[in-house]
Order: sequence, then C-alpha cells, then structure tokens
Amino acid sequence: MNAVALIRHGEDLSKTLTTGLEYLGGFREIGSPVLIKPNLCTMKDGTGHSVTDIKVVKAIVDLIFAVENNLSVRIIESDSQSKNAMEAFARFGYTEYCSQMKEVGYDVSTIDLSREPLEKISFKGLYFNDIELPRVLTESNYFISVAVAKTHYLSYITGVLKNLFGVLPRKDMSFYHSRIHDVITDLARIIRPDLNIIDARVGVEDWNGPKTHDIGVFIMGKEPVSVDSVMTSIMGLNPLSVDHLVSSSRYNLGILNPKVIGEVIDTVQVEFSLPVL
Repeated sequence: MNAVALIRHGEDLSKTLTTGLEYLGGFREIGSPVLIKPNLCTMKDGTGHSVTDIKVVKAIVDLIFAVENNLSVRIIESDSQSKNAMEAFARFGYTEYCSQMKEVGYDVSTIDLSREPLEKISFKGLYFNDIELPRVLTESNYFISVAVAKTHYLSYITGVLKNLFGVLPRKDMSFYHSRIHDVITDLARIIRPDLNIIDARVGVEDWNGPKTHDIGVFIMGKEPVSVDSVMTSIMGLNPLSVDHLVSSSRYNLGILNPKVIGEVIDTVQVEFSLPVL
C-alpha cells in the first residue's frame, strides 16, 4: 500500500497515531516479536528533537496491546561511535519504561543489537554480498521504524530508511559512510519494515541540529520509500535528489510520489536549507 497518512498533530499522541493507523487499515497481520526501532543517534540531543521521543513509542506500544495484549515487544538499537545503546536506552527513558511494563505484566524489553548473536544470510545487494545481522532481525517479526524528520550531511535526509542504518551491529559505523546510500537500500530490502512512522512535529536540519522547524505533523505508511518521500517534499526538497530513495524505489519498497491521505503537503510544507553534502 503506497498511500501515506499525513496527520496534523494536536495534543493527544494516541489520537494522532490512531487516526494514521485508521487511514492505513490498521496494523494488519501483527505478530510477535514486534520490533520497534527508534532513532537513538546520540547521547546528547542538542535540539530536544533529534532522537525519537519515548512518548511516541509508548503510544505505539499501547495501540499494539489494544489489538493483542500478549504480544512481545522489543525496542532495538545498536552501538555507534556517538553512543552506547544500553546507555542511550537508560538516558532517554526506555530502560525504566520497560521495567514498568514488565511489572504490570507486559512483555516489553530493549535489545542492544551489538550484543546479540549474529546469523549469516545469503544476499546479493548493492553493497553487501551476504551479510551477518543480529538473529532477531533474520527471524519472523513485525518491524516498525520510528524516525524523526531530519536532513543529513551524508544521506541528504534521515527518515525511516536511514533509521535502519542503526541495526548494523558494528560500532564504527563510519566504515559504511562512503557507500551509505547502497547500504541503506540493502538493509531496506532485507528488513522490509511493516510500518513506518515519522514524528515531524519538529524537523531538524542535520542529524543533531542546531536549526529546527515547526511542522506539526506525523507521517505514516506501510512503504518506507513513500513515507520518506512525503517527508522530503514537506521539507521543500526533491525525493529524486535522495539516492537511497531512488534506488530503494526499484525494489517494491514504495514510490517517490505516493498518494497522501489526510493533510495536503502544501499546507504543511516548510522550507529547509539544502543539506551540505
């Protein structure tokens, strides 16, 4: 489904996300484990909007358990040069939240992908020829990418697709920077997220600012290319300028000019500066 839900946010996260899900026909075939990948790119959120707000993840989990309360939910992230995943989980409230959920009987926990057993999968991609990934990613799952709206000096934009970069288990992520668009496309082909959500209440220029823009919307969809393309257009930028969007669109991961349900892009568009590449 290439339609993208564009929802203007009021004050109630649950209501906003519920509206988006209704536009998309719900979660559809959801099952355990549900893997939620927030964007936890740094220990120092310089803008207050550069990492995924835990309140958004909490609202998503509540909606998941409203559908089926015995599902297992795993919030996933890996180490990188700018952060340790377990420290980031603690810093941004995820560790405490999971403890609270377990106390009331819900199966919610964090996973540091850098410390998980790896499994080699056969794959011929643009960058990877076969790849070792944390086993939890290679087994059956329901994957939700929860990003924030940002530009990026390497990947032009960072949305639900660039968010997948954070599943790679090696800490020195810069190893992949010279081929980042190919790496992102390969990861998208392997993972194929089931639901994609961008918190675009505030957009950030570059991965950790400092400049921000008030946008006031959430962007949701089943196809990651379609969701990121709408985000890019809202920023006043051209999806055709984003190499990983163009290449990923060739693999049934969405389209660059999708149907938009809800708000009209022109009514929420904010002009971002061109990323300095």
